Amino acid sequence: AIYADTEKDKQQAVYILCILNTSQIYGDCLLSFYFECGINVYVTKKGELIHMVKSVAAPQAKGKSAEDKIFGANNRAVALTEKLGADKVINGTVGSLLDEDGNLVMLDVVQKAYKALTPKEIVAYAPIQGYPDYLEAAIDQCFGESRPDGYIRACATSGGSGVLHHVIHNYSEWGDDILTSDWHWGAYGSMCHDNGRNLREFNLLTDDGKFNFQSFKEHVSAMVAKQYNTVIIMNSPANNPTGFGLSDSEWDQVLSFLKDVVKGQDKNIIFVSDVAYLDYSGEKHECRKFFKKFGNMPDNVFIIVAYTCSKGFTMYGQRMGAMIGITQNKDIADEFVAINQYTSRATWSNSNSAAMKVMANICKDPAKVAELDAERAKYFHLIQERADLFMKEADECGLKYLRYISGFFITIPLIGAQKVCDELEKENIFLVPLEKGIRLAVCSVSKKKIQGLAAKIKATFDAVGVQQ
Repeated sequence: AIYADTEKDKQQAVYILCILNTSQIYGDCLLSFYFECGINVYVTKKGELIHMVKSVAAPQAKGKSAEDKIFGANNRAVALTEKLGADKVINGTVGSLLDEDGNLVMLDVVQKAYKALTPKEIVAYAPIQGYPDYLEAAIDQCFGESRPDGYIRACATSGGSGVLHHVIHNYSEWGDDILTSDWHWGAYGSMCHDNGRNLREFNLLTDDGKFNFQSFKEHVSAMVAKQYNTVIIMNSPANNPTGFGLSDSEWDQVLSFLKDVVKGQDKNIIFVSDVAYLDYSGEKHECRKFFKKFGNMPDNVFIIVAYTCSKGFTMYGQRMGAMIGITQNKDIADEFVAINQYTSRATWSNSNSAAMKVMANICKDPAKVAELDAERAKYFHLIQERADLFMKEADECGLKYLRYISGFFITIPLIGAQKVCDELEKENIFLVPLEKGIRLAVCSVSKKKIQGLAAKIKATFDAVGVQQ
């Protein structure tokens, strides 16, 4: 509590308390202090006042910020492109599919399906769970020929992000750890923190580029020992940001361990398979074979697939996805629908009617599905050609990158990513700085612009004195 005669005296007292708390801390990091009197103070660890603001937010909401490095870099790239022209700028930040001319791709079959919608299909309220034909189409599009055995239920969500939100909200407790790999999409952390959970990380890769099962095993075992539910998010195949994916034998090892680690215990594993980039991870049927392994799991290993229409149907901004639960227990399947429908109603209510109808209408027509498959295959091969070109030139100039198999992104590991990205932006090259590397979106950079890019990045490393 702070007692002062005036608001000015109160602010000065708050600032002095902040300085006292930072006097033994060194460095330039920003610290935030929140006081019950409603004042937020931002200072550096050196005790330098950044600013002091009045706040009326609840304690758990104070200090939240929506700043995003990906969108920030993209916004700068777009602004410079408008000024100089597209040929003068390399924008490797965009997590969307762009063609060789730099145009955002919307699959032709999807465009035609949108234009064929009736007014009712566009504007009607959809059922909270989602249209039945959409849910069945989502299950079929997700699993293909590798549909796992068991009770399979689906709920419409606001993109794949909605799946992750619901899993964190409904299958973990306040203060729980949520496990994912050290190389992951940054929004995982925001979703956990906004729900009062902690994001915990295992090491995804060994030094020779294989799945680090030992690190995974150690973290899962520690979590099972202290939590009722252990929620795990595994982004494979085509991991964002690395392009890595588990092999068949690695999937077998992971699933066998998950069954054993909770065997005979009143503990549960909630395993989330985030397959956002599934449709650009390989041949249609081959890349889906691992799904078959998700069947016949014990009741206390519940698998939820985070499916999205953003990439496979190029409906990024329509925010359409589905959470798909797989279990041998009908009670668990029914509960899955009930609790997640409830949370949808309590969060965004119902989902995008037009997007669901577009997807369902395409999937009802075998000819349209064939057209869809052909377009996806075309762009999958284009992305692979871009990635192969970059990796070939990176090998030639000695630029290291993490093991890439498929997907939208390649990651270049290093410490000091922001410094390198700042220098690259001076050359009109925009990439995404990560904590331990730089992300390049091969989904959105043409082969013409990929050519020579690895050498430019390597030269910048050398110029700023950064080593991998």
